[in-house]
Amino acid sequence: MPLFVDLDGTLIKTDLLIESAFFLLKKQPWMLLLVLYWLLLGRARLKAEIAHRAQLDFEVLPLQQEFVAFLQQQAQAGRSLYLATASDRSLAEPVANRLGFFKGVLASDGQHNLKGKRKLEAILTSVHDAPFDYAGNAHVDLEIWAKARRAIIVNPSGGLVAAAKKRRYVVQQVFDDRPPTIKTWLRAFRVHQWAKNVLLGVPILTAHAFTVTAIADTVTAFLAFGLVASATYLLNDLLDLVSDRHHPRKCKRPFAAGDINLLSGIFAMVALFAAGFSLAVQLTDTFLFTLLGYLCLTISYSFYFKRVVLIDVLLLASLYTIRIAAGAFAIDVTLSSWLLGFSMFLFLSLALVKRCTELLAMQRLERLSMKGRDYHVADYGVLSAMGVAAGYLSILVLALFISTPETLGRYSLPVVLWLLCPLMAYWVSRLWLKTARGEMHDDPLMFSLKDQASWIVFINMMMVTLVAI
Repeated sequence: MPLFVDLDGTLIKTDLLIESAFFLLKKQPWMLLLVLYWLLLGRARLKAEIAHRAQLDFEVLPLQQEFVAFLQQQAQAGRSLYLATASDRSLAEPVANRLGFFKGVLASDGQHNLKGKRKLEAILTSVHDAPFDYAGNAHVDLEIWAKARRAIIVNPSGGLVAAAKKRRYVVQQVFDDRPPTIKTWLRAFRVHQWAKNVLLGVPILTAHAFTVTAIADTVTAFLAFGLVASATYLLNDLLDLVSDRHHPRKCKRPFAAGDINLLSGIFAMVALFAAGFSLAVQLTDTFLFTLLGYLCLTISYSFYFKRVVLIDVLLLASLYTIRIAAGAFAIDVTLSSWLLGFSMFLFLSLALVKRCTELLAMQRLERLSMKGRDYHVADYGVLSAMGVAAGYLSILVLALFISTPETLGRYSLPVVLWLLCPLMAYWVSRLWLKTARGEMHDDPLMFSLKDQASWIVFINMMMVTLVAI
């Protein structure tokens, strides 16, 4: 009994058309202007044009491992397996060749879009109307199961299993290896990264603006930045599917691992952007424009600058500093140039920690360079030197700030602020020591939030500042 297997969402935990479109968006965004024209020529033509311009890495596509193991057993038992997909043939055949147990491939070819009824017709033609089984994952597969002897359902869309059983289809087996939905979405949104938005509250502390209105506006700004940042994380992950799958840790991200449907990710991204900016318009115009600037910088980083050596870390440092500026604009207080200088040097140091950590990870994997980045393992020495220097420069700026007449007049006990310098020196030095030992997470801020010594430093710095006020 031949078994026909769907590709997108069934054999692999992703959608090759959407992956190809994001690859094109990242590498040749101007080509997407032709999408409407290609679509007018038919969906099959659209798929072919996008597929022929994409350069996907088929060796790292996320497979439904439990289902693949089942197919291998079926093939070893002598069963005839065929790949039947609406994806373009140029994408389907490399996947079939990778696995090696398919006897044939039925796929779209630029003229015929092999989906639903057309796929069923192609299957019936290939088996000469003989009985067959079919494995799929979507509601569009129901009309194929209507003619199949048995149904195999893999990572089903909502209500699919119930719909198949309601129609009295014979469901042979259901494979589902997807992790819990809410937990997976929270990982995709990177809610833990919202901790970085605490930087929005720094101007309240430095300006001594402890009013109910200022606190409420800061909370609103925190939420707006968090929602927009989560949307940009989704966009970044969708653009970086190939490089993430080659990364020892990022390969486990929900989109790279195939734990979340790519189309759902697009809808979620749009919803997060809308929610974030609906909150931003309730604050000052300056804050709104700052959030727009943050979004533009983040998108430019995702599309291009993350692959440009040194510019990427400078831009990362700027994205942190913008949060502090946005916090000042949200509560309408004057932004301190000293604070901007301090944060720029400090976050440049942290951005370099991130890159150095990634280079050490590549070194352990015996790779010479980072995929998707213009860095080589040999760059570690000079990058670490720049990072340590930037960290100490932030302490120098802090010391100069403490000694200014403005600070002396603003704080009742300004001399106490000098205790911040040794605390900062210890923290920066410890981060770089951990990095050199290979004990650093590739996100130093996340490392600090889980690090007991860092918390002791932060609490002491907060106490020193409050005493000085």
